[in-house]
Amino acid sequence: MLNQEIITLAKKLWNYHLLNNRLEKTDCILALGSHDLRVPERAAELYLQGYAPLMIMSGGLGNFTQGLWTEKEADKFAAVAIKKGVPPEAILIENNSTNTGENIVFTQKLLEEKGLDPKSFIVVQKPYMERRSYATFTKHWPGKKLLVTSPKISFEEYPNEEIPMERVINIMAGDLQRIKLYPEKGFQVYQEIPAEVWDAFEKLVALGFDKHLMK
Repeated sequence: MLNQEIITLAKKLWNYHLLNNRLEKTDCILALGSHDLRVPERAAELYLQGYAPLMIMSGGLGNFTQGLWTEKEADKFAAVAIKKGVPPEAILIENNSTNTGENIVFTQKLLEEKGLDPKSFIVVQKPYMERRSYATFTKHWPGKKLLVTSPKISFEEYPNEEIPMERVINIMAGDLQRIKLYPEKGFQVYQEIPAEVWDAFEKLVALGFDKHLMK
């Protein structure tokens, strides 16, 4: 049972993962694949509001969608965006990546093949993946202007049938651990983690929220 202590600790992680970037017009919207179809809805909304003339959907079948979906994340995302009114010709699809690093590297290759070189990006991701997406993109693609956003939804409203609250908390804890450890592995740029956030992480792990931690 999720008590108030767990919710309070989890919200500290949620707020840390959010970057709250103020958006402006860019060359490209890049939606990073996942199990959350609210991400392409948010990307489509931004395209239709004129934030960028080009959209890239990136994602094959990753950690959470392998065995859950048969259609690749990027293809599913593109279908959502088209249904929302984004013209198919405005969308590029990269559907082989299986993690955030590959999302970036494979997108680079796709753009090179197309002879395109966007200078600025809005990356769209799940709320609790904003910071990790920033740290990964900046490591693999320095020199680009980057803004990160996510579906505008509160911590309390975020869980749904596919992604229950307990799973959200497990994933957030795992992502925080990766923010701490991945810079040494060359996967991300360093991000400072405030002591109270790391303390909340350690308490959640002690309470059993360790399902998404690195082995």
